[in-house]
Amino acid sequence: MDMGQKADSLPGLVLAYVGDAVYELYIRSYLVNKGITKVNELHREAVRYVKATTQSRVLHQLETELQPDEIAVVKRGRNAKSGRAPKNTQVIDYRYSTAFEALIGYMQIKGDRQRLDYILAKAVELAERED
Repeated sequence: MDMGQKADSLPGLVLAYVGDAVYELYIRSYLVNKGITKVNELHREAVRYVKATTQSRVLHQLETELQPDEIAVVKRGRNAKSGRAPKNTQVIDYRYSTAFEALIGYMQIKGDRQRLDYILAKAVELAERED
Protein backbone atom coordinates (compact mmCIF):
# COMPACT_ATOMS: atom_id res chain seq x y z
CA MET A 1 0.00 0.00 0.00
CA ASP A 2 1.48 3.37 -0.98
CA MET A 3 1.32 6.39 1.31
CA GLY A 4 -1.58 8.01 -0.58
CA GLN A 5 -3.70 4.88 -0.19
CA LYS A 6 -2.66 4.62 3.46
CA ALA A 7 -3.73 8.22 4.11
CA ASP A 8 -7.05 7.61 2.34
CA SER A 9 -7.84 4.60 4.50
CA LEU A 10 -7.11 6.06 7.94
CA PRO A 11 -9.91 7.24 10.24
CA GLY A 12 -10.42 10.98 10.54
CA LEU A 13 -9.38 11.04 14.19
CA VAL A 14 -6.09 9.30 13.41
CA LEU A 15 -5.37 11.88 10.73
CA ALA A 16 -6.29 14.65 13.19
CA TYR A 17 -3.97 13.13 15.80
CA VAL A 18 -1.04 13.39 13.39
CA GLY A 19 -2.17 16.76 12.06
CA ASP A 20 -2.34 18.23 15.56
CA ALA A 21 1.31 17.37 16.15
CA VAL A 22 2.43 18.60 12.72
CA TYR A 23 0.60 21.92 13.06
CA GLU A 24 1.78 22.48 16.63
CA LEU A 25 5.41 21.90 15.62
CA TYR A 26 5.01 24.16 12.60
CA ILE A 27 3.59 26.97 14.74
CA ARG A 28 6.25 26.60 17.44
CA SER A 29 9.03 26.67 14.83
CA TYR A 30 7.40 29.66 13.12
CA LEU A 31 7.25 31.61 16.37
CA VAL A 32 10.85 30.82 17.31
CA ASN A 33 11.95 31.86 13.82
CA LYS A 34 10.10 35.16 14.38
CA GLY A 35 12.48 35.75 17.29
CA ILE A 36 10.27 34.89 20.25
CA THR A 37 12.45 33.19 22.84
CA LYS A 38 10.58 33.50 26.13
CA VAL A 39 8.69 30.28 26.82
CA ASN A 40 5.64 31.98 28.36
CA GLU A 41 5.34 34.26 25.34
CA LEU A 42 5.85 31.32 22.96
CA HIS A 43 3.04 29.45 24.66
CA ARG A 44 0.68 32.43 24.68
CA GLU A 45 1.34 33.14 21.00
CA ALA A 46 1.06 29.47 19.98
CA VAL A 47 -2.36 29.17 21.62
CA ARG A 48 -3.64 31.99 19.38
CA TYR A 49 -2.88 29.85 16.31
CA VAL A 50 -3.83 26.38 17.54
CA LYS A 51 -7.07 27.09 19.41
CA ALA A 52 -10.19 25.54 17.92
CA THR A 53 -11.84 28.83 16.96
CA THR A 54 -8.82 29.94 14.94
CA GLN A 55 -8.41 26.56 13.21
CA SER A 56 -12.12 26.51 12.38
CA ARG A 57 -12.01 30.01 10.91
CA VAL A 58 -8.87 29.21 8.89
CA LEU A 59 -10.42 26.05 7.47
CA HIS A 60 -13.55 27.92 6.37
CA GLN A 61 -11.36 30.46 4.57
CA LEU A 62 -9.33 27.71 2.89
CA GLU A 63 -12.30 25.64 1.70
CA THR A 64 -12.45 27.18 -1.78
CA GLU A 65 -8.82 26.18 -2.40
CA LEU A 66 -9.18 22.53 -1.42
CA GLN A 67 -9.01 19.62 -3.86
CA PRO A 68 -11.80 16.98 -3.91
CA ASP A 69 -9.73 14.44 -1.91
CA GLU A 70 -8.94 17.13 0.67
CA ILE A 71 -12.62 18.07 0.97
CA ALA A 72 -13.44 14.40 1.61
CA VAL A 73 -10.83 14.29 4.39
CA VAL A 74 -12.22 17.47 5.92
CA LYS A 75 -15.69 15.91 5.98
CA ARG A 76 -14.31 12.74 7.59
CA GLY A 77 -12.52 14.78 10.24
CA ARG A 78 -15.51 17.01 10.88
CA ASN A 79 -17.88 14.07 11.27
CA ALA A 80 -15.57 11.95 13.45
CA LYS A 81 -16.94 11.11 16.87
CA SER A 82 -14.32 12.52 19.18
CA GLY A 83 -16.17 12.91 22.44
CA ARG A 84 -16.88 16.26 23.99
CA ALA A 85 -15.50 19.61 22.94
CA PRO A 86 -13.39 21.46 25.52
CA LYS A 87 -15.56 23.56 27.84
CA ASN A 88 -14.49 26.92 26.36
CA THR A 89 -15.17 25.86 22.76
CA GLN A 90 -18.33 25.66 20.68
CA VAL A 91 -18.98 22.14 19.37
CA ILE A 92 -19.04 23.35 15.75
CA ASP A 93 -15.63 25.03 16.11
CA TYR A 94 -14.23 21.89 17.71
CA ARG A 95 -15.49 19.74 14.83
CA TYR A 96 -14.00 22.05 12.22
CA SER A 97 -10.70 22.29 14.09
CA THR A 98 -10.60 18.48 14.09
CA ALA A 99 -11.30 18.62 10.35
CA PHE A 100 -8.43 21.09 9.87
CA GLU A 101 -6.06 18.84 11.81
CA ALA A 102 -7.24 15.81 9.80
CA LEU A 103 -6.39 17.70 6.60
CA ILE A 104 -2.88 18.47 7.87
CA GLY A 105 -2.40 14.86 9.00
CA TYR A 106 -3.62 13.58 5.64
CA MET A 107 -1.08 15.64 3.73
CA GLN A 108 1.70 14.63 6.12
CA ILE A 109 0.98 10.91 5.81
CA LYS A 110 0.38 11.18 2.08
CA GLY A 111 3.82 12.76 1.79
CA ASP A 112 2.62 15.75 -0.22
CA ARG A 113 5.20 18.13 1.25
CA GLN A 114 4.64 20.93 -1.26
CA ARG A 115 0.89 21.03 -0.65
CA LEU A 116 1.37 20.69 3.11
CA ASP A 117 3.83 23.60 3.17
CA TYR A 118 1.39 25.73 1.17
CA ILE A 119 -1.57 24.96 3.45
CA LEU A 120 0.48 25.55 6.62
CA ALA A 121 1.83 28.89 5.36
CA LYS A 122 -1.64 29.94 4.21
CA ALA A 123 -3.12 28.93 7.59
CA VAL A 124 -0.63 31.16 9.43
CA GLU A 125 -1.34 34.03 7.05
CA LEU A 126 -5.09 33.68 7.59
CA ALA A 127 -4.73 33.30 11.37
CA GLU A 128 -2.68 36.49 11.57
CA ARG A 129 -5.02 38.46 9.35
CA GLU A 130 -7.78 38.72 11.95
CA ASP A 131 -5.73 38.84 15.15
